[in-house]
Amino acid sequence: MPFKDVFLPLVGQPRAPALAAIEKCVAVAAGLGARITALALEQDVFVRPKVVFPDDPDSAEAPAAREVGDMQHLLNAFTNAASRTGIRAQSRSGRVPADQIASTFAEHARFNDLTLMPVKPHDSQTENIVETFLFESGRPLLLCPEQHVEVLRPEIENVMIAWAPSARAARAIGDALPILQAANAVRVVTATDDKTDEVMQSGTSLVDHLREHGVYASFETVKGSGSSIGKVLGSWAHSHEIDAIVMGAYHHSRLNEIVWGGVTKTVIGQPPCWVMMSH
Repeated sequence: MPFKDVFLPLVGQPRAPALAAIEKCVAVAAGLGARITALALEQDVFVRPKVVFPDDPDSAEAPAAREVGDMQHLLNAFTNAASRTGIRAQSRSGRVPADQIASTFAEHARFNDLTLMPVKPHDSQTENIVETFLFESGRPLLLCPEQHVEVLRPEIENVMIAWAPSARAARAIGDALPILQAANAVRVVTATDDKTDEVMQSGTSLVDHLREHGVYASFETVKGSGSSIGKVLGSWAHSHEIDAIVMGAYHHSRLNEIVWGGVTKTVIGQPPCWVMMSH
């Protein structure tokens, strides 16, 4: 089933990479032929009133006013990008307590087929929002890495499936079928140092399943050689000029990955390209 409704959460400061990421996300949504809805949220904080004297140089713009300006700047970038592409678009904004921003985004995502999420590298707020999406929205998430935004292509043609025989990975592939069917090349990759018959059979079975959906994929394994799987997959994606990675999220428990690290945490912290995740 094609993606018809796409969601774009907006939060934070309107830095140049963030604005460029908004434009790339809108371009991807336009390429999918979907409607896109942007929701900009700012932190609802109590600002203690103070006496302001007319000539007081310290009575400059208050923090709350700056936040409103940031939110409007993000919305303006979205509106301008949508206007240039001609996509059907709508936008909303609101103020919520800081600890409700992530859950509010997740609630809105439930009414959309796909969420596009600009990601700042190793940013705690971004990681919290992404994790909340994965566990509470029930919808797939496409990460847009701000640190690579200049080289990201909105045309997702070369796709890598990071395959491990798990329910989460299978869910991610099912969610990503519209993207896989539109791609020019799909490569199924399993990171393992033990190329067993079971591993090979699993990959072959997936390739056979994808063929029934009109996706003609190849399968191969890549050795970890002592490195983290997340870094191995990222390096492989870079060397093979992959546009997007499709992967399941949190194969282990969420607490385990938060404490000990894991593939999901590594990729969320610094996505190497577009990354589509499902849980």
